[in-house]
Amino acid sequence: MRVLSGIQPTGNLHLGNYLGAIRNWVKMQDEMDATSACFFFLADLHSITVTEERETRIRNVREMAAALIACGIDADRSVLFNQARVPAHAEMAWLLNGTARIGWLNRMTQFKDKAGKNREGASIGLFVYPVLQAADILLYQATHVPVGEDQKQHLELTRDIATKFNTDFGVELFTLPDPYIPKESARIMSLRDGTAKMSKSDPSEMSRISLTDDDDAIAQKIRKAKTDPEPLPELASALEGRPEALNLVGIYATLTETTPDAVCAQFAGQGFGAFKPALAEVLIETLRPIRERFVALKDDDTALDAILVKGAEKARAVAQPTLDAAYDALGLMR
Repeated sequence: MRVLSGIQPTGNLHLGNYLGAIRNWVKMQDEMDATSACFFFLADLHSITVTEERETRIRNVREMAAALIACGIDADRSVLFNQARVPAHAEMAWLLNGTARIGWLNRMTQFKDKAGKNREGASIGLFVYPVLQAADILLYQATHVPVGEDQKQHLELTRDIATKFNTDFGVELFTLPDPYIPKESARIMSLRDGTAKMSKSDPSEMSRISLTDDDDAIAQKIRKAKTDPEPLPELASALEGRPEALNLVGIYATLTETTPDAVCAQFAGQGFGAFKPALAEVLIETLRPIRERFVALKDDDTALDAILVKGAEKARAVAQPTLDAAYDALGLMR
């Protein structure tokens, strides 16, 4: 089994990132046997689809590496690197651009969502970045890719590109990756709107818990989180139509590795005046060690760069045979 996943280096992680993906990455890493491998990369080549200052991009990559390590990614057991240190990603993306089809990319809903009404003014990179995403996966012969609902379409595109390339050039080069669906997958919503995902792009800091928030900030954000006046029911199914209440119960259940039904049974009949302090306490105790590790590491550029360089060396060694075989299949002499 070979698992690959990437994350945009766009600043500090928030609770939604951690509970929705990163904690499952750590579990996958811990469950791998000697014949398996996890590749986790910082998608800095993808980040150029938006305008960002040079120093900001560099800082974001280092801080995201520090955050992943603080959350439990072990650079000795997994391959942790940033994309730009492995030129094979960009090279393979260009080779696959000859196989991908405009009609396929036109169906990508994420481009439509992000470009909006400014489609003609959108970056070419934003349009073709699913091809780079395919290159990211296919380079490492990944067998499994952790995906959320918003990325399933891109994984299907990856499989389509791999199948067409293999067929067109009469090779069995690319492995067709399967989605990896974690046993426990949390979808964390905004603290201000239970129908919207927790997001760094939300203008309100009160909508999310950042992994760098101190204990007081976490307690304040939970205390002011939007709820309703009704007490908690005995069963989670009774929370239908109460998205904010369901979100907070879900966060508690995920943090304590229990179920929403068990949380409801524990707090049945109690209001949020009793539940919110309990949730804040669990959050604080969970996030404090992560924050402390992150703060200790985030400004150590030398240590972070050494980790990313080491990871990139491992990644290049794995990616190179696949890249060479793709050039050869296309009849490109080097």
